[in-house]
Amino acid sequence: MTLSLTTPRPLIAGNWKMFGLEASLDEARAVAAAVSARPPAARVAICPPATLLHRMAQAMAGEAVIVGGQDCHPAEAGPHTGDISAAMLADAGARLVILGHSERRAAYQESDALVAAKVEAALAAGLEPIVCFGETCDQRDAGQAEAVVTGMARGSLPASLAGQAFAVAYEPVWAIGTGRTPTPADIEHVHQALRGVLVERFGDHGASVPILYGGSVKPDNARQILATPEVGGALVGGASLTAADFLAIIAAA
Repeated sequence: MTLSLTTPRPLIAGNWKMFGLEASLDEARAVAAAVSARPPAARVAICPPATLLHRMAQAMAGEAVIVGGQDCHPAEAGPHTGDISAAMLADAGARLVILGHSERRAAYQESDALVAAKVEAALAAGLEPIVCFGETCDQRDAGQAEAVVTGMARGSLPASLAGQAFAVAYEPVWAIGTGRTPTPADIEHVHQALRGVLVERFGDHGASVPILYGGSVKPDNARQILATPEVGGALVGGASLTAADFLAIIAAA
């Protein structure tokens, strides 16, 4: 399946990580009700843990909230105990998938080549990938942030993304879950560097791919972050778990 590329709207995507039981679906329903009552400027997505994916897709049926997965295996099927393929995500109701998140790169030693293979699998299943990159605190302190992030982008974005709907996310590792965020100038600098890579790789298409920011996005800093040049949305962690906080971020887009 090939996704048609249209002029992209900003994307606010909630990553629930390893949080959420069935009762948490009420938060997603509250988000969907508010989005329906007052459609926002941005597209809205929630990526729950795999155990909730099908139930959330059912709960969001007919709603404007997109449901996504948090990772996929590069193989379509096989003897991979505990893993989930992109086709399985799509079968459960997902329409997009987060790939290359820093937590997976660090905890499971995911390489750029592996992330690129997962992107290929996602595209084959008709999923819209959100591909993540970010530097550690040590790399930023050494002045390597731009080189690290652009290197990850070049290694993680396969040529098959040309003409496809996808997003990328800059998520400085040192800002995730810490309450710390880079300055708007720091975010703009890295996003501009990423835009350069996207245009270099995909031409005019790369000029319109949304570049999300992720890393301690909260209601009190969302407006400033989302107003920063070259920020095309947000990848939201903890603040996406409650409808009130997530809706405040959505309203800031």
